[in-house]
Amino acid sequence: MGIYTAPNQLVYTSPGAQLNTLINLNPGVYNTVVEEWDNCGGASVTPVTITVGSGGQVAVSSPKANSTVSPTVPYVATASSSCSKGVSAMGIYTAPGKLAYASQGAQLNTTLTLSPGVYDTVVQSWDNCGGSSRAPVTITVGGSVFTNLQEQAGWNGYALLPPLYNICTSCTPTGSQATWSMTQNISSPSLSGNSSLMDIGAGATVYADILWNNHLIGDYSSQGMPDYNHSIAPSLHNFTYDVYFYVEDLSVSQALEFDINQFVGGYSYIWGHECRIAGGNEWDIWDNPGQTWIPTGIACKPLANAWNHLVLQVQRTSDNHLLFQSITLNGVTSTLNYYENPTTTTWYGVTVNYQQDGNYEQTPYSVWLDKLNFTYQ
Repeated sequence: MGIYTAPNQLVYTSPGAQLNTLINLNPGVYNTVVEEWDNCGGASVTPVTITVGSGGQVAVSSPKANSTVSPTVPYVATASSSCSKGVSAMGIYTAPGKLAYASQGAQLNTTLTLSPGVYDTVVQSWDNCGGSSRAPVTITVGGSVFTNLQEQAGWNGYALLPPLYNICTSCTPTGSQATWSMTQNISSPSLSGNSSLMDIGAGATVYADILWNNHLIGDYSSQGMPDYNHSIAPSLHNFTYDVYFYVEDLSVSQALEFDINQFVGGYSYIWGHECRIAGGNEWDIWDNPGQTWIPTGIACKPLANAWNHLVLQVQRTSDNHLLFQSITLNGVTSTLNYYENPTTTTWYGVTVNYQQDGNYEQTPYSVWLDKLNFTYQ
């Protein structure tokens, strides 16, 4: 099969009975023809008249071209056009002819989950004059993934009491100061059929927090990766925390916290992310040396009685700093690019945290977690 853009101007051919390609053309009207040739000397044609609109541009801020990314890939892009009617839509091709995502308007902000491999992706825009623009973005998807951690073993719960919020060693899940529970294999509400119900109950101490922690790699590994030779954790620099959470009544939650922790080379790297709900619907990130929260100015407004999708991407830089890269909530990616210093520790390995904070009345509330995946590379 082949494509003529003008009489006797054959610009593309492919073997077989299928044709799927992209051709760049200057603005104008084209009386194109798609033709096929069979193995008996015959041929058939279909004329396709098109108008190529005026020029435009696609600017992709994420992911970076020729970069290595985790399987959860945030795409952020904008488009412009000299068409007086503006940009109609934008889309992402993960392979020729494979449109993986499309949205209306001149802005695109979403995440795609891709398997490991090399992808010659393309972000394309279409204007209302019949024109289009495209930006190629080749990426390498790498990393290893712990999947559905919410249904796996290894979770331990702890009470954190004000004013210092250290772990309360005398507290028990049914004690008087704070109460909590984790119930796995919940079928409803659930996306996978096995969500986990995280409950924070009433207690004598208001503003008490409940922390759940799971040791994935290194000391006390729940995933069979104790890393006795200290060969795995030091090689890891990029992490992605990908989770769905469901809350019935958001008004009674003080905050929800999602943390990635790495302890290696005598240093503690804590990428703390707190969705401050009662305190103003804003994301805070953790200042390791200062032991305090830093407001980001990024809104955190999860939906009540609905599944919320959260993706956090962080990095331990080559010079051993913490890099808070991005927060994606319900398909909207906010770029942080904030650097922080580590602190010292004798711990070793990689862990994840999930935490629920109590309010001024220590009102009980529940959160369901599902499809909790953690990527490391």
